[in-house]
Amino acid sequence: MYSLSDFDFKLPQELIAQMPLPQRSASRLLQVDGDSLGDRMFSDIVDLLMPGDLLVFNDTRVLKARFFGVKETGGKVEVLIERVIDNRTVHAQVRASKSPPPGSAIRLADAFDVLVGERASEFYVLQFPSDVFDLIEAHGRLPLPPYIEHEADGFDEQRYQTVYAKEPGAVAAPTAGLHFDQALLDKLRNKGVQFAFVTLHVGAGTFQPVRTENLAEHRMHSEWYTIAQQTVDAVHAAKAAGRDVVAVGTTSMRALESASQSGELQAGSADTRLFITPGYGFKTVTRLITNFHLPKSTLLMLVSAFAGYEQIRSAYRHAIEQRYRFFSYGDAMLLTRT
Repeated sequence: MYSLSDFDFKLPQELIAQMPLPQRSASRLLQVDGDSLGDRMFSDIVDLLMPGDLLVFNDTRVLKARFFGVKETGGKVEVLIERVIDNRTVHAQVRASKSPPPGSAIRLADAFDVLVGERASEFYVLQFPSDVFDLIEAHGRLPLPPYIEHEADGFDEQRYQTVYAKEPGAVAAPTAGLHFDQALLDKLRNKGVQFAFVTLHVGAGTFQPVRTENLAEHRMHSEWYTIAQQTVDAVHAAKAAGRDVVAVGTTSMRALESASQSGELQAGSADTRLFITPGYGFKTVTRLITNFHLPKSTLLMLVSAFAGYEQIRSAYRHAIEQRYRFFSYGDAMLLTRT
């Protein structure tokens, strides 16, 4: 049985990528297949996949979900939208010296007022005066991860978004997908690699470390996903042909595995709190493209469950020795299920 300290490691600060590379597909790629490690470039993914293999992408789009504002009392607040409930209502984190009471108003971006509702667990319910997505796009700021030290600019707004992003709703990018540019997608399609899409809106909880030594006590953050019948059919076709189902990112993996709890992938939409740790039996995904993850994070536990605990420890030691770039703007891994 693993505990939290089993997923800790020391990472030199300078290996945390602060900016993306000028070209998306120019990142490095560490191939992990059992005990074998291979140093490659991300563009080599074309050679590492076979015709008929299925890449499953998360087509969520990152919202400009961060706002600064003031309460009616004049106190400053920072708001991070966690989830859009409907076109006027959101759940949000609100940071302030004193919690704003229900019924009070907060002025955001010096542009519009939101009404504070009752608490929903750790989040505040905020009522917007008009369409949420319009106001977010017009007045919000891109919420870069907490370990990136610069404020988001126009370059980030383009690069902290996948080229195939479609469905607005995420607070963080599905970062494995950031390595794909249109030219690389075209090469993969021309080779005969198949594409399918899921939507999972990544929440801010993805950056929160696990704080309980006993992993069974950790409460996983909730995220909403949807999987279309077309994607289910593509997965069944790939598996029937003996080809790999390759999740592009842990978010695609989480959606696919959450929808496979009956033993076979099912179409539909739901909230998921699936917490994947070593010992989990994977039902759909056979390979995974992913970035390098934070110490003591649920994502590090997920990849350890998928590729093997010792194999991931070895891969991370190798990546640090070889000066790979870590986290959202960093390099990638291609993992094969053990």
